[in-house]
Amino acid sequence: MWFRTVVAVGAWALLATGAGAAGQAREGSMAGGHMQHMATMGSGKGPQTAAVTDTREPVRFPPRIRAHELWSMRDHLRTLQKIQQYLAEERFEEIAGIAEQRLGMSSFGLHGAHESAPYMPEGMRQAGGAMHRSASRLARLATDAAVTGETKPVLQAVADLTARCVACHDAYRLE
Repeated sequence: MWFRTVVAVGAWALLATGAGAAGQAREGSMAGGHMQHMATMGSGKGPQTAAVTDTREPVRFPPRIRAHELWSMRDHLRTLQKIQQYLAEERFEEIAGIAEQRLGMSSFGLHGAHESAPYMPEGMRQAGGAMHRSASRLARLATDAAVTGETKPVLQAVADLTARCVACHDAYRLE
């Protein structure tokens, strides 16, 4: 109890004197850099005032298909979150199941790929196919990990899958 009291008083003293905040405000720190960026937005100071141009290729879908495509991408994101949760819990069979059924080659019916594909540029179709193949690969590796206990290939497959999502979102935007 005595030790906790000393630590609490010491932490309070650092914060009261500003020493704790000094570390956060250092130039180049994640929090300091973000706060500096936020403080200068619209102030006429620094490079943040330059207009940012969205150079991604616009993709136009009919409204119904656009709404479904957005739902599908949110489902992909929810699935990635669940995969990460299952990784932390070492539940590889569950990873294999949701990776294949909700992201892999088996997910085309769920996500209506046959309806949206005709409106996609060729590069977007290829990126989507690569993402789905990557998810199916993750499912196979997770099935293996459930038996072998080797997690590194699964972690790499999750990183590869996520990189495919990021690459597509960096290249295309829905309109």
